[in-house]
Amino acid sequence: MDGRDWGKFLLPYEQAVEELKVKLKSLRSELKARDEYAPIEFVTGRVKRISSILEKARKLSVPLDRIEMGIEDIAGIRIMCQFVDDIYRVADLIRHRKDLVMVYEKDYITNFKDSGYRSYHLIVEYPVQTSLGSKPVLAEIQIRTLGMNFWATIEHSLNYKYRNQLPEHVQERLRKAAEAASQLDIEMSSIRQEIVDAQQEFEQSSVIVRKVLNEIQELYFFRRVREAVQFQLRFNELWEQDDVWGLKELSNEIQESLDRAGKGRSN
Repeated sequence: MDGRDWGKFLLPYEQAVEELKVKLKSLRSELKARDEYAPIEFVTGRVKRISSILEKARKLSVPLDRIEMGIEDIAGIRIMCQFVDDIYRVADLIRHRKDLVMVYEKDYITNFKDSGYRSYHLIVEYPVQTSLGSKPVLAEIQIRTLGMNFWATIEHSLNYKYRNQLPEHVQERLRKAAEAASQLDIEMSSIRQEIVDAQQEFEQSSVIVRKVLNEIQELYFFRRVREAVQFQLRFNELWEQDDVWGLKELSNEIQESLDRAGKGRSN
């Protein structure tokens, strides 16, 4: 042990994780706001535990005074995608960002590990602005499908149980499970457009429902109670029928009524 203050040492990594999470979540929100397909399902992050850092340093023979450069995943971000193609699109989006520097990439999807592990890894250098100035921090960004992540989570738990000495029969079953998960990803990719269309249709329906209900509340604000009640009854009927087109027409009518209410109030 080198006597370092681990709390202070990890602060830039904690900041890097939080900032990268916010930026990548914002990227997803931005794409959705532009009515574009968002390849990011969700984002998580963590800072490696001190015990894990020390264990990895020992395994890789990294001197404690070289940990900052020798251990690349102290700050870790994980991005989940629905489809394998999404993984490569997300990697490309990150690759072209100006707020970080790409160090190198590891494609464990095309070249999956013998264990069956599949994922796409990006090692990036991210500048954290601290009270002492800018500090570059290495971070690992893992991009996976939900199936890949489920498999990796199970493998991680089993490796912990067996202290990284998995029995051969367990390894074999994991390899078969990895192949099954990969086949599922391939099958889902084959009907990707149908899935995306269905999700976008659901999203549009959710947006118009929220819009109509907010507009009805605005009518109450303008004390147009009778109109609000009538529109609410029509909304209930259209919603029961799952008539999205009818809801859009209803929204236009309510907006016209709101425009009249606004003009009347200004006069």
